Amino acid sequence: MTQSSVYAIGTQGKKWADAERIQWLTLQAVKRSYADEVLTKINAFKESFIVEQYGALSIDTDKYPLWVVKTKLFSVGKPSVLITGGVHGYETSGVQGALRFLATKAIQYSEHFNIIVAPCVSPWGYETINRWNPKAIDPNRSFYENSPAEESAALMAYIKSLNIELFAHFDLHETTDTDNTEFRPALAARDAVTHDNWNIPDGFYLVGDTLRPEADFQNAMIKAVKQVTHIAPSDDDGKLIGVDLEQFGVINYATKALGLCAGLSNAQYVTTTEVYPDSPQANDENCIAAQVAAITAGLDFLLQNR
Repeated sequence: MTQSSVYAIGTQGKKWADAERIQWLTLQAVKRSYADEVLTKINAFKESFIVEQYGALSIDTDKYPLWVVKTKLFSVGKPSVLITGGVHGYETSGVQGALRFLATKAIQYSEHFNIIVAPCVSPWGYETINRWNPKAIDPNRSFYENSPAEESAALMAYIKSLNIELFAHFDLHETTDTDNTEFRPALAARDAVTHDNWNIPDGFYLVGDTLRPEADFQNAMIKAVKQVTHIAPSDDDGKLIGVDLEQFGVINYATKALGLCAGLSNAQYVTTTEVYPDSPQANDENCIAAQVAAITAGLDFLLQNR
């Protein structure tokens, strides 16, 4: 697929400065409610879980508090599992999948795991349906020391404050057609680069870590999700998003080197989920169900193999 990288903001071939980033911010608008769609659900967990605020976004601290939900009875004898959603705020099923897991499955696994869930890492991005934060920074490329993205920095600081070693991390994502119509052209304009790969896989796939691929762990999740929604086939070159397949439905990225959320710890088992809600074979519900199926299958694998 060939797409144009010409974008309405900036001068082609010149990186954005502060003026262009401010111009971009002025064009963003609230399209849905973080309070109604996320915070009300988090509030409902307060009796059954530990609910903690770990920060707030500076653009509006009252409107965009950052919350984490943890299973009760944390124990040093149990492995700790992190689940993150909404690192890219526009990726709806990541947020709603994390919330659905809390509502339906988390307690049954709490006997075996300490479970920590950050359902919506980027609430401004959720409301404005954006991949970037208000400074036109991608939080999912900003998980490193002295991060320029406050969403990433706040989550890393919170996890560090727990003084635990994570055993596993599930980072819930999705890819939409707006990647091609909006986000990739904006990225090309911001950074004055050309993008050659515009493929969006039609279906669910996983991104493991090149240093910790754990192929059997990834495969267990793919098998489970196949019962819920379709797995993305490789492209004509045998790849997904330009990356060689590790196995059916799985590619690997250098998560730490790229500053991805999945690389924020040294957990042995890490995965990034990707669903495609704009597929004619998908809908909102089976995208959420696919996220939950991936988490539960991954946890079941860990129970059987640790």
